[in-house]
Amino acid sequence: MSEAPDPQVVELATKIFDLARQGDTEKLAAYVDAGVPANLTNDRGDSLVMLAAYHGHADAVRALLARGAEPDRANDRGQTPLAGAVFKGADEVVRALLDGGADPSAGMPSALDTARMFGKTDLVELFGSH
Repeated sequence: MSEAPDPQVVELATKIFDLARQGDTEKLAAYVDAGVPANLTNDRGDSLVMLAAYHGHADAVRALLARGAEPDRANDRGQTPLAGAVFKGADEVVRALLDGGADPSAGMPSALDTARMFGKTDLVELFGSH
């Protein structure tokens, strides 16, 4: 039998996930520097990097990757931050993730598959060079 999560911990985690969605790089980095796991995930398996990437926050993505976050960490549906950034058309985030070591072939569908699906030939070519 598991205990219910501490409401204060849930409140703090919710705040940190919101910082990632909002792209508040300074506060997000401070929390990670203070001990919050860089690969913290929510109940759907979305990491902080996934949330920052999906919402178009390249600086937050860079800060998280610099602090050890995994660029290819897939959520519960097999989606990676890079595929999310491709889907959202967040080119600066795509470049930040690639610079941080993201694999265009990771996940289902992969970022490469997503770029092909949406006819983003520039990204297909970019991924081919990585």
